Amino acid sequence: MASTPTTKTRVSLEFEGSRALITFSRDEGLNVLTADVLRSLGAIIVQLKGDPTVRTTTIRAEGKVFIAGSNIREIARLNAETAREYATVGQGILADLAALPSITVAAIHGTVLGAGFELALACDFRIAVKTAKLGFPEVSLGLIPPWGGINRLMKLVGSARAKRLLLNPTSVSAEDGQHWGLVDETVNSVEDLDARLPKFCEAFYRASPGAVASIKRASRDFDDTGAFLQCFEGREAREGMIAFIEKRPARWME
Repeated sequence: MASTPTTKTRVSLEFEGSRALITFSRDEGLNVLTADVLRSLGAIIVQLKGDPTVRTTTIRAEGKVFIAGSNIREIARLNAETAREYATVGQGILADLAALPSITVAAIHGTVLGAGFELALACDFRIAVKTAKLGFPEVSLGLIPPWGGINRLMKLVGSARAKRLLLNPTSVSAEDGQHWGLVDETVNSVEDLDARLPKFCEAFYRASPGAVASIKRASRDFDDTGAFLQCFEGREAREGMIAFIEKRPARWME
């Protein structure tokens, strides 16, 4: 987790066909998820939520690390009232990220700690350079992750392993995290990470966008039946079944 940054972390959005790319960057120092950067991310997520042409969303970063954490000097100024707002806003934005209808992938290198780790956990998948470090150092500051990371981590790796990360401020390598199911894939270098991401995303393009959104919704709401019924409200289920019968690729975006 970082103290006050000397320059501001930027967050930008670009598109490569049906793939959206969110990038954190700054001119010097480490990427930090301040309240302003979080709000900028929130605006991008709202934009992506309303764009049906986006099939996958990759979150990546330039520089030495993915995201070093939040701004501790900023958090130190909070009181009980403003801390509630800080936590509520962050939880809402990361919940919106988790609820995006597109498949989301965090591309991790360097270090991802605290708020950055919470952001990565809100994605569907995490691909990381083997030497990347992941962790929650909040307990060493008398704090806890405030944006839903605790429950997401426990759901992902189970209570015992989650507590090892939450109660111990020492980070773990992405390679070890892969054995836990915390990281989906590891690569050897940042260059390998950049090369792997398009291919990883491409593997999902045969899936119906509506079915992807329904599966993500069912996994959050635990309502498989409701999500299944929604498949019959649009054209995609019929198109998929007809394409199967006719032995041709489905045309989702028509």
